[in-house]
Amino acid sequence: MELPRNRLKEKLQSGYVSYGIWHGMVDTYAAEICAGAGFDWVMIDGEHTPFDFRSMLIHAQVMAAHESAVFVRPPIGDPVMLKQLLDAGIQNFLIPMVESAEQAKELVAAIHYPPKGKRGVGAALGRASQWARIPDYIKTAAKELCLILQVESVKGMKELENICQLDGVDGVFIGPADLAASMGYPGEQVRDEVREEVKRGLHIIKSHNKITGVLAFSEPYIQEYTEAGANYIAICSDSLMLAESSSNMARKYVKE
Repeated sequence: MELPRNRLKEKLQSGYVSYGIWHGMVDTYAAEICAGAGFDWVMIDGEHTPFDFRSMLIHAQVMAAHESAVFVRPPIGDPVMLKQLLDAGIQNFLIPMVESAEQAKELVAAIHYPPKGKRGVGAALGRASQWARIPDYIKTAAKELCLILQVESVKGMKELENICQLDGVDGVFIGPADLAASMGYPGEQVRDEVREEVKRGLHIIKSHNKITGVLAFSEPYIQEYTEAGANYIAICSDSLMLAESSSNMARKYVKE
């Protein structure tokens, strides 16, 4: 048995522009709907939704039957939590709230086995190695992992160059909402000053030949950030789409 190839990582590293959906509804029906829709990737969001480790695993298993790549955003870049997710077979990660090169180094170490990193050796007990049915898992796992770090504060943006220079960081994703709040403009992620800072960051990431990510839930900004060099773009959320469409339907027919 061979380790699954991370084909989306290969495409992203070659410059392919991808579009994905945020999956925040902790329901396997919703997971199947998202994974079967045709997006390049689906993000299981464990930071701002009620996902726990077990439900993230179950949703990843459900979505494995579809072509869309599965990413996980854990609530925090904790090495212990990452070890569990890695052993459960998660290959793609988006780590929130990264603000320094030192923090980025620790995250790189957390997903790599020694001597490069500090990942504990125990995958034979987990789904990642198919319970030791992939005999060379420890030697080959790192190549198929994709680590994207989320920079979303003024402090993080000041460290962006240093973060991008690190070997083992496959990409950097800018979060406009938190960045706007950090800049003193809460709730104003499409404000001119914020968008200019986002685009400045995208240019820096792209200049280091890293996967270049951003969240943009509106068509004009999807186009703007794509033109600025982003190639890993979150364009919608399952929960927000349901909220918007159900509200529109109610407004159309419920008059009081």
